[in-house]
Amino acid sequence: MSRSVAALLALLAALPAALAQTIERTAVRAPAGHEVPLHVARPSGPGPHPPVLYIHAKRGLEEEDRRHLRELAGQGFLVVAPDWQAGHMIERWPDRHHPETEADVEAGLDALRQRGDVCKGPVGIVALSRGPYYAIRLATKRPADIAAIVSYYGHFQNPNAPEPQQLFSVAPEVLALRTPTLMLIGDADYELRRMVNGRAFYALWERGVPVELQMYPMARRAFDFRADASPEEKVATRHARERARAWLQRHLKLDERGRCAG
Repeated sequence: MSRSVAALLALLAALPAALAQTIERTAVRAPAGHEVPLHVARPSGPGPHPPVLYIHAKRGLEEEDRRHLRELAGQGFLVVAPDWQAGHMIERWPDRHHPETEADVEAGLDALRQRGDVCKGPVGIVALSRGPYYAIRLATKRPADIAAIVSYYGHFQNPNAPEPQQLFSVAPEVLALRTPTLMLIGDADYELRRMVNGRAFYALWERGVPVELQMYPMARRAFDFRADASPEEKVATRHARERARAWLQRHLKLDERGRCAG
C-alpha cells in the first residue's frame, strides 16, 4: 500500500504546474468603443511576475489555448490573451486578415502593461499561426514595449497580400523588426508556411536581429494542439515549451529563478 501511495504522489508531483493555474476572464475597452474579452492566467505566489501577451490563431481562442495559458503561468509568467475575434463578431477561421482587430490586440498589450502585478518594462509575446503577424506589426509599431517574440508556425507575410508576395517575399515589417524572435515550426507543415518562415529567418539574421528557427521533424501544423498528436509531436511540444521558456527568460532578462531582475 505504501508503495502505491508513493507512486501516486510521484505521479502527482510530475504533473505540470500549469494544471494548478486558473483563468480569469475580464475585458478592456478598445479605441473603437467595443469591449475586448481578455483571458488572464496568473502564477501562484506574490508578484511582480514577468508579463507575456498571448495572441491566438484564427481558429479562435479555445480550450487548447487556455491550457497553453495555464502552462505559461505554471512557468511563472503572467499572461494576458485578448480575444481579437469576439469584439468584432468574427467567426472562427476567417479567410482574410481584419486590420481593425489589431487595435484589440494592442488594447490587450496596454492592459497587460498597466497591471500592478507585472514587472515594469517590455513584455514577451507568444503567438500562434496568424498571431505572429499581429506580433511583428505590434513590435515594429512599439519596439520599446516588446522584448521578445515566440512564434508557433507563424505568418511572416500579410495574409491579404497577393499570391506572388506570398510565394516570394516576407512582410515589410520583417525588414524593420528588431525584436528577438524564436520561430517554432514542424517540417511537415504546409510548404508555403515553411518557406516564408525560412525567408523571415534569413532576413532577420542578416540584419543582426537575434533569431532562431527550430524545425521539428515529423511535426505537422499545430503539432502542439492536435488531438491526434503522434509520439514525435508530443515530444516536439515539450521541447517547444522549454525553448519558448528559455527564450522569454533570456530576453526579458529574468534571473535564474525566472523572476524579474532588480
